[in-house]
Amino acid sequence: MARAALTLTGLALLHAGPAASWLPAVRRRLPGLAGVGRAGHVALTFDDGPDPHSTPLFLDELRRLGCRATFFLLGDMLRRHPELGRRIAAEGHETAVHGWAHRNALVTRPGRVTAEIARAADLVAAVTGAEPVWYRPPYGVLSAEALAAARRRGLRPVLWTAWGRDWTRTATPASVLAALAPGLRGGATVLLHDSDCTSAPDSWRAALGALPGLVARCADLGLQVGPLREHGVR
Repeated sequence: MARAALTLTGLALLHAGPAASWLPAVRRRLPGLAGVGRAGHVALTFDDGPDPHSTPLFLDELRRLGCRATFFLLGDMLRRHPELGRRIAAEGHETAVHGWAHRNALVTRPGRVTAEIARAADLVAAVTGAEPVWYRPPYGVLSAEALAAARRRGLRPVLWTAWGRDWTRTATPASVLAALAPGLRGGATVLLHDSDCTSAPDSWRAALGALPGLVARCADLGLQVGPLREHGVR
């Protein structure tokens, strides 16, 4: 989306509900907001961490695979586990803002989203030593208040173009790869979760198990995998 204003039509589409970003109309009208990047690259992103039960395993696997990613951190999780935020940054990954708690902005009292975005962004910067660039709203729901608050804090909203549906109780590595397959192409921004704090217990294991296959598939397609900072989002 760069920093251009959302059109009224685009904002209405975002208000369609959680996960509106996978609607084809949103991707067509707002490719930057959807995370469409350069043709030879796939942005790998994770939401809902850092979680001591799972995030270290993702970091270990990403190191084994030789990949870096963007981690959209929840402020409340980072407050409880700052050492993980520092490790994420120290290992060359990008840290970004997912809000303070996993709240739907459309049903949150006025002012709270603004305060929580600023609080989370300040904490990410303080813990990691790097100012965050990106903001992804919980559930993919970007309200007018959240948009204004993100801009005020210097954050760029970004959603995703492909997701693994890895938050469900029945998710498996194979189902995650199958869900990603239709959207796995150059310029894609992939959404996975490195924590089950808002999902079915142990659902993160499906995403973790899918990582080798995801990276291999991208390699077969001649695509680099990396964080949003290298993605060239339009």
